[in-house]
Amino acid sequence: MERISGMMRAVREKVPLVHQITNYVTVNDCANATICAGGSPVMTDEIGDAPMMTGFASALVLNIGTANARVVDAMIACGRAANDAGVTVVLDPVGVGATEFRTSAVKLILEKVEVSVIKGNAGEISIMAGEAGKVRGVDSAGGSGAMAAKTLAERTCTVVGMTGPVDYVSDGKRTYSLSNGHELMGRISGTGCMLSAVVGCYAGTKGASVDSVAAAISAFCIAGELAGEKAQGPGTFKPLFFDALYNMEGGVADDRRRYELCTVSM
Repeated sequence: MERISGMMRAVREKVPLVHQITNYVTVNDCANATICAGGSPVMTDEIGDAPMMTGFASALVLNIGTANARVVDAMIACGRAANDAGVTVVLDPVGVGATEFRTSAVKLILEKVEVSVIKGNAGEISIMAGEAGKVRGVDSAGGSGAMAAKTLAERTCTVVGMTGPVDYVSDGKRTYSLSNGHELMGRISGTGCMLSAVVGCYAGTKGASVDSVAAAISAFCIAGELAGEKAQGPGTFKPLFFDALYNMEGGVADDRRRYELCTVSM
């Protein structure tokens, strides 16, 4: 697998513009995570403005966490603009399977837009793959690991990033397990949304691949480890996390990274 340090350096040199139509609960955190990872955020969902903005971007992140019918229309318009301009599209199917609206919205986006990366939690990815899994609200309540990531990647011709106690990344041919992170990452809102923003930075710079998505997830989770070592709780964790993501040295990320190539039998 390609080293994190080289990808991190490329992101910071390029400063990719990442257009995000995302969860309004976490939109500010997503913007800050983008900046700390080395990118530049733009957040607009006005259908008269957003598709043109997408054309300037390196990546488009579509997060359905607080989507409504108007926003889904804007997502599809931006997705088509991204496809026309060769811009990488990252889909975060927040809460898919929890309600009919969310499930239908994800299905429609995948029908209308060529998505490059799907990043979700274990329950979301498992449901989309047709495997066992459950979603409570927007939180994961299960999943079947490497098999679900591989199955969904093959079915959708995307790179799939599946988060949980162990993270998995697959393009259907290669599947890796990633083992960095800290328990406090699950004690603040928005870490999943912020991770999608960082995936947008890396995939928008280096293209959508197992290597770029895995590097983004690993860098993000290592920042969580570094912050968790100093934090006294969720309140102190978040600012320390942003500092760690911003200040992280590539060599430190390479040294701390934990991953394995998975053998997945269908």
